[in-house]
Amino acid sequence: MQSKNNFKLKSCLAVAAVAGTATLTSFSAQADQWRGWNIHPPGYPNSEALESFARDVAEKTEGRIEPRVYHNAVLGDQPDAIEQTRSGALDFANLNMGPMGPIVPTTDVLSLPFIFNSVDDMYEIMDGEIGDRFADALAEKNLIVLSWFGSGARSLDNVDHPVHTPEDVEGLKIRVMNNDLYVQMIEALGGNATPMAYSEVYQSLKSGVLDGAEHNYPAYEASGHYEIARFYSATEHLILPECLCVARSSWEALGEEDQDIIREAAEDAAMEQRQLWQEQVEESRQKVLDAGVQINEVDDREAFKERMRPIYEEFVTQNPQFESLVSDIQAAQQ
Repeated sequence: MQSKNNFKLKSCLAVAAVAGTATLTSFSAQADQWRGWNIHPPGYPNSEALESFARDVAEKTEGRIEPRVYHNAVLGDQPDAIEQTRSGALDFANLNMGPMGPIVPTTDVLSLPFIFNSVDDMYEIMDGEIGDRFADALAEKNLIVLSWFGSGARSLDNVDHPVHTPEDVEGLKIRVMNNDLYVQMIEALGGNATPMAYSEVYQSLKSGVLDGAEHNYPAYEASGHYEIARFYSATEHLILPECLCVARSSWEALGEEDQDIIREAAEDAAMEQRQLWQEQVEESRQKVLDAGVQINEVDDREAFKERMRPIYEEFVTQNPQFESLVSDIQAAQQ
């Protein structure tokens, strides 16, 4: 009898142990499911690269970490995503440096108009020692940079006429991202800068609240803004990098092996994003041309750069700690 009771007891303990193990396994799997933020729709170059990142991490960590990307900013706008990633509520995010200035002032250097001569120059600089300096500044705010994405060159578009010279911007109401430097940029050209949520731009162009905006080709096409703002002028005044960033709390919870895997996956994702981006630029440019958009090159960018000189002077006066960073970026492109 005692033997039978012992057998029953052992059986119950075994069942309890299996159940407990299943519970712990379920909990562990849940704890390793990373949430990632992305403002772009599925199929966009950034979205494709982020999905590749998620697959690589899941495969190479053998399921210890299972990232999931939430597209279309369903987890909030970028300012929300920045704060959520800093706090660890989000594990990773693809963030543009344009709206980052209020949190990481060093990144305002990247928002200076014409700070980069070309997209290729931007990549080379951000992949090197200067990029590491920006990554260090982001790390101080609990954002660990794993790799740098591109967002192309931003140019002016409007409903009225081509922009060949700074004088052609005078009086135009132009939507900009929420950054004082972008407001100063448009005002230096004689335009009226209007910070506005991206989701409101289409209707504002249609109703006449706005005369124009500034876009890269993929955003100009994907947003449908080209249907209304039919003149696109290749000023290429802003070339903004983006980061694939991880929350410090998520990063520091990893072992060294998983950190290496994730960083390598992020670097591979950046190479994929850059290639897909260039392909999308060409495709989007052709699509808007076929739709009847008038595209013009800007022959004298120096005239635009000259209008920006006071912005640089004021920026350095107000932020002397960034003067050497500005100078180093400029020197690296000479």
